Amino acid sequence: QVQLVESGGGLVQPGGSLRLSCAASGSIFSIYTMGWYRQAPGKQRELVANWLSGNTTNYADSVKGRFTISRDNAKNTVSLQMNSLKPEDTAVYYCNALLRRSIISTLSHYWGQGTQVTVSS
Repeated sequence: QVQLVESGGGLVQPGGSLRLSCAASGSIFSIYTMGWYRQAPGKQRELVANWLSGNTTNYADSVKGRFTISRDNAKNTVSLQMNSLKPEDTAVYYCNALLRRSIISTLSHYWGQGTQVTVSS
């Protein structure tokens, strides 16, 4: 089994900051990508930021310059520092990992349970 456990969501005023963290545990052979998606009410889930093996990172245009993703390979963790938050950042944020559980297994997506981020005055 693989588990992704998130922490760090909450309520913050516009212009404020939050930090999300996600830890992957269980039977993991290698992680190809790890990052964050979000889903606002009535909208599709969208990529916020992720990193790929090889130190490549991707950001949604809407968060570039405000959000920073970081990772700790040794601990299988990824964090998202969110600054200058806006009301439109309000959503449930999901941690995602694309990984292999063993040397012979295929790549599979795993998701965390989601953490609510609300930006409101």
